Amino acid sequence: MRHTVTMIVLLLLAVLLQSHVASASESEFEAFLGRFDYELRDDMKIDSKGLLPLLLNGKAVLVDVRFKEEVAAWRTGFGQNIPLNDLPKRINDLPKDKIIVVACPHKDRSAIAMAYLRSKGYNAKYLTDGLLGLAEQLRGERAKDFMGALERQTKVDKSNTGKGDGQ
Repeated sequence: MRHTVTMIVLLLLAVLLQSHVASASESEFEAFLGRFDYELRDDMKIDSKGLLPLLLNGKAVLVDVRFKEEVAAWRTGFGQNIPLNDLPKRINDLPKDKIIVVACPHKDRSAIAMAYLRSKGYNAKYLTDGLLGLAEQLRGERAKDFMGALERQTKVDKSNTGKGDGQ
């Protein structure tokens, strides 16, 4: 059922994207679909357990694609919020040298965001267990440990780039 919903959403995205293509040449999304195979299907997914080490090592960026009102109601405390409908306008806010992991509570909007970003050349994945799964993964001591490690890594990154306090 979820796979069917995801495929319907992806097909809808293909139709919407196609309507905005100005030239008669192959669209970026059509090219993405043309390359789609089992390996790409596996590569476009990541779960919370796989995401957390990538965030701690600075290899990935979490992008919450929920609407701003949803984020105002509850948020992760880390990551970046770019609502799905703002993604085309804010795509340049995202680094090309990191894995972009897009997330929403389940995975409907994040699947659309992942397909869009991949069609634009980003190494994007969607969070298979969604933000709800991430919240479950970061309960109690695990949240404390993760946030402490993330804070320490952020300080190391700043000192390595010369963007630390007073520099």
